[in-house]
Amino acid sequence: MDTNKHELTRSEIPKSFFQDVRGILADARQRAYAAVNFIMVKAYWKIGRRIVKEEQGGKDRAEYGAYLIKELSRNLGEEFGRGFSVANLKNFRQFYMAFPDFEKGYALRSELTWTHYRLIMRLENEKVREWYIGEAATQRWSTRQLERNINSFYYERILSSGKQADVKASSARPIPDDFIKDPYVLEFLGIPEIADTNEQQIETAIINHLQRFLLELGKGFSFVGRQFRISTETSHFYIDLAFYNYLLKCFVLIDLKTTKLTHQDIGQMDMYVRMFDDLKRIEGDNPAIGIILCTSKDETIVHYSVLNESKQLFASKYMLYLPTEEELRRELERERRLIEERQQAGGQGDQDSE
Repeated sequence: MDTNKHELTRSEIPKSFFQDVRGILADARQRAYAAVNFIMVKAYWKIGRRIVKEEQGGKDRAEYGAYLIKELSRNLGEEFGRGFSVANLKNFRQFYMAFPDFEKGYALRSELTWTHYRLIMRLENEKVREWYIGEAATQRWSTRQLERNINSFYYERILSSGKQADVKASSARPIPDDFIKDPYVLEFLGIPEIADTNEQQIETAIINHLQRFLLELGKGFSFVGRQFRISTETSHFYIDLAFYNYLLKCFVLIDLKTTKLTHQDIGQMDMYVRMFDDLKRIEGDNPAIGIILCTSKDETIVHYSVLNESKQLFASKYMLYLPTEEELRRELERERRLIEERQQAGGQGDQDSE
């Protein structure tokens, strides 16, 4: 027996080798799952298209559509089992009607599951559907996160807070207005709306739910620090929360307030942003952005402060509960009206100066 030969043990084989092979298999399985899933999504769309065409052929009989889907469900159930209930077949039909050009490539994103599409197809506005598809795919939203964003009017909150005319899923030159929402919905913090809630409690809750807070902030944010210190030769100042956005290529400073916005709050944030740019900004960074999160805003104060003209300072409301659809609609409508009034006032001011 050759004593120089020995059996290789697992520990003698490089760990990186196992990791590489494991990575190859994991990637292949994920791709296979996504491919099969997307094949089924396309199949559901085709079924919906076929149902609509058949219904149109029998449109002279009002009850034909209901009878058709009921009989189709019964026959498919006998052969293919569960998954083809009347409700699901109606979903397939709605899927086709929401995306009639799906097969030609419209909004075709293989990253999304049938559940993603089932949530999005219920949105009435075509442009909003397209935006949610793009964001859900690129940001890899789970179906749970997508549902929350739809229910909390994620798209509309971004649209209402900025000066832009539209919200795009991606931009070659992103600007802060594309990222700042108003209001922010922080129901996941689990803090009741009581009068004695203080900034420290909210700050602690945000840290405890940091991942969900980052999702609410939006894309590109990473956490930097809590009570982030900036110091001069004579004084120390502490910023509640500091983040960095790699898409905007700038730091984002957040100051939490449990009261109505004041001039002092605005002046303090303005100082923080200026100091941060002087002391912490490095080559390649864009100017820092400051966001004051408050419970309410006096629009007169906003209008006659640096917030009205600054591209670096923002004031947004936050809500500690998930509001009803009507409450959110009223809030968004109020924000739109105030933005339009400010824009009109600015336009009039330009004319007067000519």
